Amino acid sequence: MNAPDSDPRDTLPHLIDRAADAVARARSAGADAAEAVVRSVRSSGVSVRLGALEDVERSEDSDLSLRLYVGQKSASVSTADVSPAALDALVERAVAMARAAPDNPWAGLAPDELLLRDDPPDLDLFDPAGEPSPEGMRALAQEAEDAARSVPGVTNSEGGSASANVAVHVLATSQGFARGYAATGYSLSASVLAGDGDMMQRDYDWHSARHFADCEAADMIGRRAGERAVARINPGSLPSGRMPVLFDPRVAGSLIGHLISGMSGPAIARGKSFLIGREGAQLFPAGIIVEDDPLRPRGLRSHAFDSEGLPTRSSRMVDAGVIAPWLCDTASARQLGRQPTGHAAGHGGVTTGNLSLLPGPRSRAELMADIKDGVLVTELIGQGVDLMTGDYSRGASGWRIINGEIATPVAGFTIAGNLIDMFADLSAANDVDRRHATHVPTLRTDSLTVAGD
Repeated sequence: MNAPDSDPRDTLPHLIDRAADAVARARSAGADAAEAVVRSVRSSGVSVRLGALEDVERSEDSDLSLRLYVGQKSASVSTADVSPAALDALVERAVAMARAAPDNPWAGLAPDELLLRDDPPDLDLFDPAGEPSPEGMRALAQEAEDAARSVPGVTNSEGGSASANVAVHVLATSQGFARGYAATGYSLSASVLAGDGDMMQRDYDWHSARHFADCEAADMIGRRAGERAVARINPGSLPSGRMPVLFDPRVAGSLIGHLISGMSGPAIARGKSFLIGREGAQLFPAGIIVEDDPLRPRGLRSHAFDSEGLPTRSSRMVDAGVIAPWLCDTASARQLGRQPTGHAAGHGGVTTGNLSLLPGPRSRAELMADIKDGVLVTELIGQGVDLMTGDYSRGASGWRIINGEIATPVAGFTIAGNLIDMFADLSAANDVDRRHATHVPTLRTDSLTVAGD
């Protein structure tokens, strides 16, 4: 590991001052309120393919984004030039843009009384050990690829990669809020192909962590990628019809993502969610619980405050099958006649922290024991999900289940249904995968139709 030339956390006071200065300039130029975000990101990465170095990347970026309000009008601008003259010109342009904009009755900063005023908790998001050297990252990428290629049956490689980044994020508002934090991230991956000709199959594995010491061993990642690719050789087809579908943890998290998208206050306010009219409804069986923990130490999606300066809190998105109230930023909360919930993500969006669907009482083997003919989905293809209607249709590949057992690999089929029906009969195994930001086990639904050969 290379010790950093300087600790990025030492730049926090300077970046906070920079954001606060931009806000002050906006107020002096005629804005009634303003907020500024400063981001500074340094990243590096190395990729290899077939034993040879393929790419080395390094970048450093810093920018300032400013949103200001003149009455009920607003404008947003951003710049990488933070010199006093450039900031003055930026602010003048933004004020002119705001004055020319239409009124928005929902616009404005978050309620002052809801802002985080105490020191945010230390979530241990920054690894002081620094980043691996380019040589070290190349060695890790090579180790991952070598392990994948050593699996019998692997015939080609898309490569191995290693990357590291450090980001500093600061928010300042004209209400006096000024906070920031630094976070690191490390990733390893490998992707290989098995088989020959038209029957060649690809698979991959990857892992990310806030601290380098928490990353999985490169050879484990590579070996898993190789074994997955080889297992997919000579896939068969599925008959068309309604059948039980299991979602492997690798893809099951996408279902929770669709739920969160439907619970978005901005989407509800625009009338563009399949969950309209279902707030607080029991959409899932009573055994389904989904927790959101934005305060998890070293969590990949941890953050102590949202993009508007509101504190984040651990909560349940689904409790005994009942979904929580809508996730609102300030604008959507005002439009819906309620308070913001601390989920603002900026640019009119909302976000959560680290999501977990709690394990069910049965193993995956027990979850599929009664299935005469079904499928375990390990990969999803395309984006055929209509979040206004809940209609769901995606290409997929995975494994056929016959008489309760994993049988043969299958590919080239489509699964279709509606998210409301899928949620209503969802059941969870106890094999929660805790390697990524969303912790989720194998999930089963019997409400999908498969279109195969």
